[in-house]
Amino acid sequence: MEEQVVGGMLRLFHSRLPRLRAGSLQDNPRDPVKEPERPQEHCLPAFAGGQHFFEYLLVVSLKKKSSGPDYEPTITYQFPKRENLLRGQQEEEERLLGAIPLFCFPDGNEWASLTEYPRETFSFVLTNVDGSRKIGYCRRLLILDEVEKRDQISVAVIYPFMQGLREAAFPAPGKTVTLKSFIPDSGTEFISLTRPLDSHLEHVDFSSLLKCLSVEQILQIFASAVLERRIIFLAEGLSTLSQCIHAAAALLYPFSWAHTYIPVVPERLLDTVCCPTPFMVGVQMRFQQQVMESPMEEVLLVNLCEGTFLMSVGDEKEILPPKLQDDILDSLGQTTNEPWTSEQLNEHVSGPFVQFFVKTVGHYASYIKREANGQGHFQERAFYKALNSKANRRFVKKFVKTQLFSLFIQEAEKSRTPPAGYFQRKILEYEEQKKHKKSREKTVK
Repeated sequence: MEEQVVGGMLRLFHSRLPRLRAGSLQDNPRDPVKEPERPQEHCLPAFAGGQHFFEYLLVVSLKKKSSGPDYEPTITYQFPKRENLLRGQQEEEERLLGAIPLFCFPDGNEWASLTEYPRETFSFVLTNVDGSRKIGYCRRLLILDEVEKRDQISVAVIYPFMQGLREAAFPAPGKTVTLKSFIPDSGTEFISLTRPLDSHLEHVDFSSLLKCLSVEQILQIFASAVLERRIIFLAEGLSTLSQCIHAAAALLYPFSWAHTYIPVVPERLLDTVCCPTPFMVGVQMRFQQQVMESPMEEVLLVNLCEGTFLMSVGDEKEILPPKLQDDILDSLGQTTNEPWTSEQLNEHVSGPFVQFFVKTVGHYASYIKREANGQGHFQERAFYKALNSKANRRFVKKFVKTQLFSLFIQEAEKSRTPPAGYFQRKILEYEEQKKHKKSREKTVK
C-alpha cells in the first residue's frame, strides 16, 4: 500500500483574511471549513504584493523516506512560485515553508502507509519574531495515486483560476466578489464569495464548543482568558481542537489574545505547555499524559472529549462579577424551537459576552483626555471608579492591568474618535437604553 499518501491541502493567508461564504463552490456539509480567530493586523512582507485572498496554496504529502519504512511530510506543490526575491525575502520564505509541513502533520513522526483516513479540516497559526501572525487552513485527506492520475485537473486549468483568485479585489464586509473558473467538459463556472457583514463573527463557529462543554464551563474558560491565564485544550480530532480554541478566543471580542496561541501544537513543540507566560493552545489527546507530567502552574486543562476540567486554579467561578455572570448564563440559556443558522448561533453565543464588556468597560472613551495635538491619555483610576457596582469595579481594576486591555486602550488613545464597529454600536445602544430607563423612572416619580 506504499502508493497511498495522506495529503494536506493548505492555504496560507495573511491574518486579516476572514471566512468567506462560497456561492457555488460547496464542500462536504459535514466537514465545514473553520477559520481561526483574527489576531492583530500586521503588514505583509514587501514581496507579498498587498492584501490578497491568500499568500500560498500548497499541497503537503507524506512521502516515504529514502532509507527505512518511515514517512515525512513534504511540500509537493506550491502556488505561486516566488522568483527574483531578495536574499532576506528568500530566507523568510524558506523559514515559512519549512515550518508548514510540521503544522500540517502535528500528530508526531510515526506515520505509516494507510488504507483509510477520515477527512479533516483544521487551522494553525505561525507567529513571527515580531509578533505578526500568519494563518494556515489545512484540509487532510487520503489520496490514491491511481485515482489522482485519472481525476486530477491539469495544472494548466488550476493555475489561471488560482491566479485570478489571488489577484481579485478583496471584498469589504457584506460585499461579494465573483470569479470565473473553466472546467474541462463542464464549461465556465461562476463562483461567488461573500464576506459576512459583521466582521467580528466571520472567523468562528461556536457549535463545536457548545457540543463539547456546558455554558458554565465556557464561562469559566472565558474568565480565565480575560485574566490571561494558561489554557490547554485536549481533543482527539484536529478539527475539534482548532474550532474550539478559535471559538474561545473569539469570546474576547473586542479584545485580541496577543500571547502564545497555537490551535494545534505539533509534538515537537509540546514543551510550550511549560511556558511561564500566558498561552492558549490545543493538544491532541494522545499526548495527554506527557502534558500532565509537565511542570505547569495556574493552568486550566480542558478535556473536550469528556467535557471536563482535568486541572484548574480553583477560582474560575469567582473571577467575573456574579450579576454579570448570571446575565450571560441567562442569555445563553434562551433557546428557540426554530433551527438556527450558523450566523444566528454565533450571534446568540457572542452577544452576551460582548454585552459583558459593554457594561464593564464600554465607558472607556469618556476617560481618554486629549492634548491639543490629539494625543490621548487614559485616566485609569477615574475610569474604574466611575462604576457604581463594587463587584464590577473589583473586576475592572484587575482587567485594566492585562495586555488585552492595554493594547486596546493604546489604539483608542491614538484615535481621535471611537472606531465605528460592532462594539461601538452596542455601546451606543446600551447608553440609549439607560437614558430611556432614567426617563421612565422620572416620569413614574
